Amino acid sequence: MNNIGHNTGPKKWSAFTAMVVLVFFLVLPGPGRCGESRFFFVQITDTHLGIPENNARARKIVAAVNRLPMTIQCVVHTGDVYDRSVWGKQGAVADAAEVFKPLKPPVYFLPGNHDIDLDGDRKKTMDTWVRHFSPLVYSRMIQGVAFVFAYTDSLREGVAVEGFHPFDALQSEIKTPGNAPVLLFHHGPSVPNFYRNRFHRGWADRFRREWHDLIRRNNVTAVITGHFHRDELHWLGHVPVYVSGPAAEKFGRQACFRIYEYNDGRLGYTAQYLD
Repeated sequence: MNNIGHNTGPKKWSAFTAMVVLVFFLVLPGPGRCGESRFFFVQITDTHLGIPENNARARKIVAAVNRLPMTIQCVVHTGDVYDRSVWGKQGAVADAAEVFKPLKPPVYFLPGNHDIDLDGDRKKTMDTWVRHFSPLVYSRMIQGVAFVFAYTDSLREGVAVEGFHPFDALQSEIKTPGNAPVLLFHHGPSVPNFYRNRFHRGWADRFRREWHDLIRRNNVTAVITGHFHRDELHWLGHVPVYVSGPAAEKFGRQACFRIYEYNDGRLGYTAQYLD
C-alpha cells in the first residue's frame, strides 16, 4: 500500500531515514578527504656542514633516520645545508654528498641564507646550488600531496636576484591538479624573530603580504621551515607554520630532526633529539 497521505507513514519512515542517513555519513569520507592518505616524512634543517662537529651530528641524524621503524616517504632539508664560513672552500659541497648519500629515503633540498651568498657572489653560489642540489623552486607529488620547495631568502632580505622571480616561480608549482593539498617548505619564516628579549624585523611588509596572500589563495595545508634554530609554531590565518630546531651546534642547541605524520589532511610531528 502506498503510504503517501497516511499520518503513520512519515513517522515510521523518518526513523528509518535518519538511520540510513547516519550510516551514509559514517561510511563515506568527509569533505576534502577523498583520496587523502596517511604517511610519514622527515625534516632536517640547518646542518651547517663544513664544520667537523656539525658533520658528525648530521651523520648521526642520517643513521637515526635509517633506523626508523615506519616507512619514511622522503626527507626534506629546509636549508643552510652548509655553513657560510665554508663558502668557496674546497670540499664543502662534497661534505654534503658524503653525509647524505647513505640516506635510505629520497632527500629533497632547498637553499637557506648560508647556502646562497646574497651579500657576495650571488650568481656563483646560486649556480653552485642548482648544479649540486636542486632548482630554486620545484615540487613533487607524494602520496597525493604536493610538496613544494621554495627559496625565499631573497624575499626575506628584500634583495633582487637577476633572473629569479620567486612569486612567478611559485605560482606555477603551487597550483596543483585536482586541488591537491600542499605542504610548502622554505627556510626563513615570514614572521618576526624573537630573541634577546625583543622582536627582530622579519620580511619586508610588501613581500610578507604577497607571501601570505599566495598561501591564502591556494590549498596550503602547512608551511614548514627552519632558520630560527628553535622549535616554534606560528599561524598564517588558518595555516600553521612549523619551525624546526637545528641539526647544527650553533647557539648551543641540541641536534634534532622531526618525524611528521600526514593523516587525512592534518599534520603532526615528533621531534627526535640526539643524546
